[in-house]
Amino acid sequence: MSESIQHQGGREGARTIRVWDPLVRLIHWSVVLGILLNAAVTDPEGLLHENVGYAVLGLVLVRLAWGVLGPAPARFSSFPFSPNAAVRHVREIVRGDRLVHLSHNPLGALMVYNIWMTLGVICATGIMMGTTAFFGVGWVEDAHELAFNWLMLSVVLHVLGVLLDQRRTGVALVKAMVSGDKNIPDGWSTK
Repeated sequence: MSESIQHQGGREGARTIRVWDPLVRLIHWSVVLGILLNAAVTDPEGLLHENVGYAVLGLVLVRLAWGVLGPAPARFSSFPFSPNAAVRHVREIVRGDRLVHLSHNPLGALMVYNIWMTLGVICATGIMMGTTAFFGVGWVEDAHELAFNWLMLSVVLHVLGVLLDQRRTGVALVKAMVSGDKNIPDGWSTK
């Protein structure tokens, strides 16, 4: 992984590492906006709700393609789906590790895959509800609503995980998803 490391004035020993490229950041915040719009603003029966859903689906598909074609931190190989690695990561945290993952940590990786799959289910069931074959079919509507509720729980857990990791490492993760840069405090190694 190519790292752009600079020492920051005002934070002795801190390093700035370019992690998230503009496309990853644009997709992340656009999906957040789409979820917020469809959760709180649009009429679930309306055309805007449907169009926002299609836009979110398109963004997720582009992000999945970027997971193969994009720069190293954006690639799936930088944050593989591994429940075993997530368990090891929790153990390392308990032991007081001093490691900052440049891409997603193993728990974050599981959450990313969970959110993408959940968005896929929401989009698939939403599309199904718009067809004559599945319009008004109870289980499709139930699956759509259940997946949305799971997404809301996942988003809450995602935000809590980000806040906990920020507190543990001192790395401003939300700021990194805006700027693209992670500021790694002195004394922390990177992976």
